[in-house]
Amino acid sequence: MISRRTFAALVTSVALAPTLTLAQEAAPAPFDNPGEVNIALVRYLSTGDFFQAYLSGVEKQSAALGVNLQVFDSRQDAALQADMVDQAIALGVDGIIIQHGLTESMKEAAQRAVDAGIKVVAFDVNVENPAIPQVEQSDAALAQLALDQAIADHGTEWVAGFVHVAGIAPLDRRAAVWETVKAANPGIQEVAMFGTLDNPIANSVANQARSVLSANPTIQVMFAPYDEFAKGVKIAVDEAGMSGQVSIYSADVSTADIQLMREAGSSWKATAATNPAVVGEVSVRTLALLLAGEDPGASVIVPPTLITQAMLNELDIKNMEELGAKLPAFAHADVAMAPWMTLPPR
Repeated sequence: MISRRTFAALVTSVALAPTLTLAQEAAPAPFDNPGEVNIALVRYLSTGDFFQAYLSGVEKQSAALGVNLQVFDSRQDAALQADMVDQAIALGVDGIIIQHGLTESMKEAAQRAVDAGIKVVAFDVNVENPAIPQVEQSDAALAQLALDQAIADHGTEWVAGFVHVAGIAPLDRRAAVWETVKAANPGIQEVAMFGTLDNPIANSVANQARSVLSANPTIQVMFAPYDEFAKGVKIAVDEAGMSGQVSIYSADVSTADIQLMREAGSSWKATAATNPAVVGEVSVRTLALLLAGEDPGASVIVPPTLITQAMLNELDIKNMEELGAKLPAFAHADVAMAPWMTLPPR
């Protein structure tokens, strides 16, 4: 195992950025010596606007706390992600954030990090370890908000398509809500379930959605609880000339999503979302609490917001910056906070 000083020389330090929100208390060890804390972000998913924004939040909160950050990107290779956790352990990091992944490949890797004395936080992956806090977007709330809007728009009797890939913790949690909503509303008829995480995800889903829409022209609602899924469905709906017939309900949001939702006659009617950059910030703060000897709790929940096409048009929201400015609750989550923490600039 190499020294932390050597580690710091191997990685690119996240530059200390000026902040607008200053800590009101002196930072505890090890944060009383900026530049001495080293953490790693080990990613399973990285394609799409959500994950770019999430990474930005991780980087900005790391900078605000004076933390050196190393990013490992497995690009949906489960075995490689486990190897990357081992690489981070070998580098002697103080903490690791595991971002998405498969339980079967991450469970043992996460335990090896804990056994090495490294603090670990998991975002949207269940590593089945009581020593590791789970940062979540409240996927149940995300799905429920979107489906409640679909019912408000269409009543309780409609033909649906569902986009899903099993084995990914947040998608499985959203799927569980879908099953509950269907059971409570027998008039909702699911005629097709499909989905893929093959890159590029939106284009791959679009290829599937073309066939689904051709085979099931009576579909009225597409529940696509991940924005890359929704993008793919929208491509297929537009190509089929069905934007006036099919309504899309999703989860997650980005500037690109907002623009697609606001297109004239867009079939994308609503999404439920947390600010991915804020989720990234919360992930770092949760790890920081662990490193400072504080308890963030076993589950750290970032509350979501419903964002409708009508709302975006009424408030003339064109991008994520305007979304945060006009919906202040979207710009910050008062979660995993401590008086000594410095927040990124707003």
